[in-house]
Amino acid sequence: MSSHTTDVRAPRPRPVRAPAAVRSAVVLWLGAILAGVAEAFVHLALPDPPAAGDLAVRFGIYLVLGALVLALRTGRNAVRWAVAVLMGVVGTLSLVVEPLGWVLGGGSPVAWLSTAGAPELLAAGLRVVHLVAVAAALVTMFRPSATAFFRGRR
Repeated sequence: MSSHTTDVRAPRPRPVRAPAAVRSAVVLWLGAILAGVAEAFVHLALPDPPAAGDLAVRFGIYLVLGALVLALRTGRNAVRWAVAVLMGVVGTLSLVVEPLGWVLGGGSPVAWLSTAGAPELLAAGLRVVHLVAVAAALVTMFRPSATAFFRGRR
């Protein structure tokens, strides 16, 4: 009998590393989430802070979205579209509806800027960072190399 054995199992496929566009999109999405978390904390310093229950719901949503964003690295196209719709569309709408409604209702951004305190300005700045990160992540997530990665990983 020979001491040499042969393994007849099929070799495991090596995990495919996500392309730079997908890795960048993940970082940008996580940055958007972190900007949202920071904005929520800043709102605690405002005259009408959010209730504990509201914060709990918001942080629960951020945890779910964070897990979904990290799942982008698996290459599943359904995950990419879920992130695009939930964060890119629904999330963006949730960030812009209130300010747009305020402006359309006669609010003056110039007057607001002249009277806003540090917490309000910081919250507004974080919201802008959040929106810019979302826009950049959406564009990056649909670059040709990312699209090829998601198509090839079905």
